[in-house]
Amino acid sequence: MTSWPTQWPSTAAELVAVQQDLAVARPEPWHPGRHHVIGGCYACGPHGLVGRGQAGDPVWAAAAAYSGEQCVSRASVSGVARGPYTPGLLALRVGPSLAAAVTALTVAVDVLIVDATGRDHPRRAGLAMQLGASVGVPTIGVTHRPLTAVGAPPADQRGATSPLTVNGAVVGYWLRTRTGTRPVAVHAGWRVDAETAVQIVLGSARWRTPTPLREARRLARVRRR
Repeated sequence: MTSWPTQWPSTAAELVAVQQDLAVARPEPWHPGRHHVIGGCYACGPHGLVGRGQAGDPVWAAAAAYSGEQCVSRASVSGVARGPYTPGLLALRVGPSLAAAVTALTVAVDVLIVDATGRDHPRRAGLAMQLGASVGVPTIGVTHRPLTAVGAPPADQRGATSPLTVNGAVVGYWLRTRTGTRPVAVHAGWRVDAETAVQIVLGSARWRTPTPLREARRLARVRRR
């Protein structure tokens, strides 16, 4: 399997080069076992941020690990953004902080849910893929909406799905995690295909957002206060 650098790119040009390599990588697929620890990670910026922000902005990131319905590890960190928020270059802004939060967990996770896209990306390698390659963990992306992919929403029933495609290729799915709520976009990530991603997200979602990601979001926002 290809080894990926653990040091994050410090410029947009460096990041694009890494993304181009990730886009053509074909790592061994991950298949869930009967029991697995699911992690979630989330990063947020300062309150009242105007525009895209800039390098040097504070970043707060957190991660949580769940075995079944029990949270077995939590971690949160404070970091510094390496650039503004630019679609397609999110890894430059929050990638190192997310990696620090994930590696601070005291329990190893088998798969990680990331608030970012995977193959649904201008260069087919979003932050969910890069984070997984960097920390050596299979990843799934979950976002409120797709970045470049298109697809009609699913039926209003828990578990309903509809494909998200880029140039005809399925890169993820709309997934209705709760009847009567908006669907989430579930993205294939590092070593995880779109169908497996849906299986993991639906199984870990008591609310609209899967529980590990929901808890990581709460922790990051608490750290920011």
